[in-house]
Amino acid sequence: MRLFLCALLSLMALRLFGQKPTLPEPKGYVCHQTLSPLKIDGQALESDWQQAPFSDFFIDIEGDRKPRPAFDTRVKMLWDSSYLYFYAEMEEPHLWAKITRRDAVIFYDNDFEIFIDPDGDTHNYHEFEVNALNTVWDLLLTRPYRDGGRPLTGWDFKGLKSAVHLKGTLNDASDTDEGWSVEVAIPWKALKDGMRVKSPPREGEQWRINFSRVQWNTEIIDGNYQKKKNPDTGKNLPEHNWVWSPQRVINMHEPEFWGIVQFVSNIEPDDQQVAISEREQEIRMMLYQIHRAQRSYFRQHKEYSDSLKHLLETPLRYSNGESINLLMDAFPNGQRYQASIVNNQKQTQLFWHINELGRIWKARK
Repeated sequence: MRLFLCALLSLMALRLFGQKPTLPEPKGYVCHQTLSPLKIDGQALESDWQQAPFSDFFIDIEGDRKPRPAFDTRVKMLWDSSYLYFYAEMEEPHLWAKITRRDAVIFYDNDFEIFIDPDGDTHNYHEFEVNALNTVWDLLLTRPYRDGGRPLTGWDFKGLKSAVHLKGTLNDASDTDEGWSVEVAIPWKALKDGMRVKSPPREGEQWRINFSRVQWNTEIIDGNYQKKKNPDTGKNLPEHNWVWSPQRVINMHEPEFWGIVQFVSNIEPDDQQVAISEREQEIRMMLYQIHRAQRSYFRQHKEYSDSLKHLLETPLRYSNGESINLLMDAFPNGQRYQASIVNNQKQTQLFWHINELGRIWKARK
């Protein structure tokens, strides 16, 4: 739930005029149903876990423009009628962890994190963090911090199960370790807060999910692991942030950039492709481009604009050059706004909306 001072990379600088957006493509994962019971022991030894595919290896949170992470990380997912399951494997030559109090700031240790936005509206999403001691921090966020969101740290995943398996020795600087793994089972009932979708999800349904690994630079002092410090400031060196689906900036709390997980009921190994709609992705990105521009305009003028001409220098178009059908209002007295892009589909019209709180949703007419 941390706030980051990130680079001023504005989507206003993007030009969707006759070319594809220069934004990171969301990763996709097909999550299969398991009919066999799973033992949450951090090892994922069951046959269904063995058949489940691994994700791509994690990359830097800012994407391919940054170096490849020093240590490998990858995840798997499964689901059944009661739980959504996660398994992560992390290469780690120096296993250490200090935090033992639940709901403490776990990312002050090396950790593994899960972010879940079931209905994809960027509001009321879930966060889970765990360290190598299996100390957990789970919380619900009302909306991203940029939009005035609040972290509900007293909120818990009721019925959560988690376990850590260590391939090495914890907090022993005298040896070299292999790594650690995490297995998590989150009850569907615990995910219902703030959801506008059913759980378990329907066949083919897609959720926005992402994963993060926080990794600190350490050194061994007097036989103990210590975070490396900047010699000029005496402060800890910045942590590394490695993720499944890139965020473009050092900030996990931009849910529109999370990956897409598609739920299916079979476990056929050849069924691994997520059906990602390019048109839907473009619409979402254009609406968030408008939202960022509206927020910038509001900071300057103390009101939102009802005209795209006041916000962007270049008309918005789809990547194939097609014009968009945009509706936008600012009310009352410019203190609220709503922008809508109309996407005609055969005999129906699909309206995609975003408002001043950054919530995105769609409705048919």
